[in-house]
Amino acid sequence: MALYWDRGAFTRVTGVKDEEIIRAAQKAIDHQEEVTLDYAIKNTDRAACTMLSGEIAKRYGEAGLPDATIKIKFKGSAGQSFGAFAVRGLDIRLEGEANDYFGKGLSGGRISILPPARRSEDFKAEENIIAGNTGLYGATSGELYINGKVGERFGVRNSGAIAVIEGAGDHCCEYMTGGRVVVLGRTGRNFAAGMSGGVAYVYDPDHTFDYFCNMDMVELSLVEDSVSRKELLELIRQHYLHTGSALAGRMLDDWHRYIEDFIQVIPIEYKRVLEEEKMARLHEKIADIQRDY
Repeated sequence: MALYWDRGAFTRVTGVKDEEIIRAAQKAIDHQEEVTLDYAIKNTDRAACTMLSGEIAKRYGEAGLPDATIKIKFKGSAGQSFGAFAVRGLDIRLEGEANDYFGKGLSGGRISILPPARRSEDFKAEENIIAGNTGLYGATSGELYINGKVGERFGVRNSGAIAVIEGAGDHCCEYMTGGRVVVLGRTGRNFAAGMSGGVAYVYDPDHTFDYFCNMDMVELSLVEDSVSRKELLELIRQHYLHTGSALAGRMLDDWHRYIEDFIQVIPIEYKRVLEEEKMARLHEKIADIQRDY
């Protein structure tokens, strides 16, 4: 049974899936032993794994647990706020679909969302919406991989999480301040409005992305430098690893062709700060070499 503070009195929250999950994961919480769990989920199961994250945070704080200490696989249609505030040590996989606010406040955990294994042969995940609106809202760290499209306002106020998706609605990356977002398909309008930090990569084979991007605070460029190319390649590899995305597989198989159609989105001031930091490190390195001689 969980207790929540409400207007000066504790409110008891009972009858939720997390109670069962916490009991099953107790040895991981107490002794950091790895556990693997499997559950069905339905759309009335809201905020799955959030209470579990709270239990881990109470014990270990921001450090959480070692990577993938608790692996949980869900099958079905998840309710709102699936995986909200998931902390380090959680590796959550959903085979099905998710409602709004999935991954809200992600805090170091890993979430993968992908279509069910049993589906028609002509089904193309990258052409279908698999998760709702306002995903990854206010995330601070962690990873999110989605084999399909998401709704509007994805990644709003993301300040440090990594995400790979295969299409998005309007206002993606709005007010983003950090982290990395990769979009392997089309986006809606007003991309990057108010974006002041972090980097986004968008696949743009039709060369129309500048029409959908809000250019007030960002600049667009091809992915030309080796560091950025390596980063993007690794993010797509991780997406394939965690979701088995057919689209990611095709890109990896013919990388030298696909990379030419990616656009890098970076805030103007953020880019300036990164360049200044790079120059400062270079000057320090030169000074160290000169001292050695």
